[in-house]
Amino acid sequence: MSDKEVLLTPAGLNKLEEELESLKSVKRREVAERIKVAISYGDISENSEYEDAKNEQAFVEGRIITLEKMLRNARIIHEEEVDTGMVSIGSTVRLRDIEFKEDIEFHIVGSAESDPSENRISNESPVGRALLGKTVGSMVEVTVPAGTIQYEVLEIKK
Repeated sequence: MSDKEVLLTPAGLNKLEEELESLKSVKRREVAERIKVAISYGDISENSEYEDAKNEQAFVEGRIITLEKMLRNARIIHEEEVDTGMVSIGSTVRLRDIEFKEDIEFHIVGSAESDPSENRISNESPVGRALLGKTVGSMVEVTVPAGTIQYEVLEIKK
């Protein structure tokens, strides 16, 4: 991961800090215990429990490094910075899908905290990129793998 700026909402920052703390204080200890138990089985050259525990340890340590780097490079987008006059990171945007005549709401966040299942989309996603800078009443066309989607921006809020 490069040293690029990581854009986070206060909630996103909190979530990453909690994950980091859990990995450092709980998960590290659990994995170390698994390694200790696996070593007690004897020959580690053909010990799948030992291999699994070492692999998990490598994953946990890698994730800790990634989270620490993200937090070092974090820029927090506070609610008072969000301009309801145009779509920006931190905005919640209500859109009308022109083809299906359905309304959908997206919260625009940095890529580190995107979760499409919760309608939290990254500013770097095709829809997020297309929405940035748009105002209420704007028509937006987004090219996606399935074709082109057209939206109308109905509302922008914090």
